[in-house]
Amino acid sequence: MSIIDSPKKTSQPVSVFQLFSIGIGPSSSHTVGPMRAARMFAEDLETDGKLDSLDSIQVELYGSLAMTGKGHATDIALLLGLEGERPEGIDPSIVEGRVEQIHKERILNILGKCPINFSPLEDILFSKGKRLPFHSNAMKCKAFDVDKKEISSKIYYSVGGGFVVEHENIFAEAVPSSDTVSVPYPFRTCEELLVHCRRTGLKIYEVVLENEKVWRSVEEINTGILKIWQVMKDCVERGCQQEGILPGGLEVRRRAAEMYRTLMQHGGEIKDPSEVFDWVSLYALAVNEENAAGGRVVTAPTNGASGVIPSVLHYYQKFCKNPSDEGVIQFFLTACAIGVLYKEGASLSAAEMGCQGEVGVACSMAAGGLAAILGGTNEQIENAAEIGMEHNLGLTCDPIAGLVQIPCIERNTMGAIKAINAARLALKGDGIHRVSLDQVIVAMRHTGEDMKSIYKETSEGGLALHVPVNIPEC
Repeated sequence: MSIIDSPKKTSQPVSVFQLFSIGIGPSSSHTVGPMRAARMFAEDLETDGKLDSLDSIQVELYGSLAMTGKGHATDIALLLGLEGERPEGIDPSIVEGRVEQIHKERILNILGKCPINFSPLEDILFSKGKRLPFHSNAMKCKAFDVDKKEISSKIYYSVGGGFVVEHENIFAEAVPSSDTVSVPYPFRTCEELLVHCRRTGLKIYEVVLENEKVWRSVEEINTGILKIWQVMKDCVERGCQQEGILPGGLEVRRRAAEMYRTLMQHGGEIKDPSEVFDWVSLYALAVNEENAAGGRVVTAPTNGASGVIPSVLHYYQKFCKNPSDEGVIQFFLTACAIGVLYKEGASLSAAEMGCQGEVGVACSMAAGGLAAILGGTNEQIENAAEIGMEHNLGLTCDPIAGLVQIPCIERNTMGAIKAINAARLALKGDGIHRVSLDQVIVAMRHTGEDMKSIYKETSEGGLALHVPVNIPEC
């Protein structure tokens, strides 16, 4: 089977800068997406001329947003978004003080220009046990005038990776509109992608580059990708320096800094070949500890899986021959192609697919990207991506206490190592393989659909159920 019959078809192509976006932790679907949705709601109020009559706002969370939103800082993200902040622009260091001020004064300054009375504990409702039909990550925003008359009501879905869909656009997305962008090489399946490659003689990354040129010049694309890479490197560096306990109440100790010091005892020289895996694990730990602490990360393709791709790229730079910026750019473009296939054919959301939709996809993207820059053919790249996901099928999302800490942080180290293994295994072959990437994406989607909801970011099953914690809700 090579045709993916996903019910969530979209007409708009996805840019590399949408799949890899800069934001803050701990979650792309529970933090970044809700922040964007809240800002969208506030901007619509302004566009519709309703700020003058606005007196109060209420936000109701459903599904996974309600079940694990506290641990994922969804409430904090909503406050910041309503005040006009963007995930890519906000300074993580000011978040705590800003939120404390809102709680203390009970005043929310909509878009920085319209102060209203707002009590986060009363006006953000976590409707646990309730789920809207389209997607588990749902939120309803309501606005009222001084007479408590509803002047606006909108539903948003945070569908994974920071992508947000407004309810009224669910079905409209499948219909081309006047602002639909047309790319030279559209694809929704890997078979369609490979057909473009065979017909033109282009590499996978070159196909993505040609599509990307619809939005930007080659220079802008390269500069933008290297900026994303720099944010990833900065995140690893910060993660290797920070110590202490991660927030949330689980008392999880940050390990990356100590691990870095241990690996640097001999100047970073490898004494044992297996230490390569220690470095790979370190890079992933550093990123995901930063993410869990609310630091600046890159969705790759989500925040919960944000450590896999930076880790594999650091492996490329530290342990592979002749690493270059050109290789980094080709990696991102190739990984983008693979990520788009999962977004179109299944989902990037753990609330829909389990953790196979996050770490599994990141592993697949990283495996394909690494195979590409190590000289793999298009067929070997596809094989690497397929291997990366095939051995993540069924991976559940069961965060303890709804926090992106256990098992999420260590899971990224496993995903990174598995990605490297998948790429190396594919490069040993000739690209001919029995299971196609399209087939494994279909299998992933069906696995996610069959998976019980308790294993999809609700903290009601798996480790979350069997590891007792006593964290009071506030």
